[in-house]
Amino acid sequence: MSDSTQKGSFGVSGTGDTSGFGGLVRTAIDSGSTERPYGGYFDSVADDLERAYPEFSDAIERVVVDRGELTLHVKRERLVDVARILRDTESLRFEVCLGVNGVHYPDQAGRELHAVYPLLSMTHNRRIRLEVSIPDSDPHLPSLVELWAGNNWHERETFDMFGIIFDGHPGLTRILMPDDWPGHPQRKDYPLGGIAIEYKGATVPAPSERRSYK
Repeated sequence: MSDSTQKGSFGVSGTGDTSGFGGLVRTAIDSGSTERPYGGYFDSVADDLERAYPEFSDAIERVVVDRGELTLHVKRERLVDVARILRDTESLRFEVCLGVNGVHYPDQAGRELHAVYPLLSMTHNRRIRLEVSIPDSDPHLPSLVELWAGNNWHERETFDMFGIIFDGHPGLTRILMPDDWPGHPQRKDYPLGGIAIEYKGATVPAPSERRSYK
């Protein structure tokens, strides 16, 4: 188990703090892999995946049970294989992927960008998560649109907001920001405020010009 001290809500420095959380100080704890038994159906999911996928021990970096959720940390090069087995194996049958969420941890050297995939098995009424960590210097992940078509727009949004490139996506373009927008607004190294947003017939001032917190 290791811990580190984090300051602020977003990790940005050198810009006006419009979040109200600039003074936040907290200890982040990394507990590593959870030891068995995981509890509930989590052991069955891990056992069934290991039986269906002999390369389980090489593909899964760690298994974490926290706050009642099971997260399988998967190596990037094995993501598609693990996802396909979770979807197609009868005893698993995670038919639904609820999208993909990006996370940015600038202090994790070589693992700055994370992608989190919440999965749902309607057949067995179970939920788990997949998580993949990749370096900011090589922000590529294989697309899962071929397995779960509903991930199309979610992957585009994660690309738009975090800069994760989903290889094999049928049309990976920005979905929220203009095509020529610089940077990725939900990364923690993205400046807070200072950008006026233009709408049809109106302009909203930048957050740093609307409010401030002492």
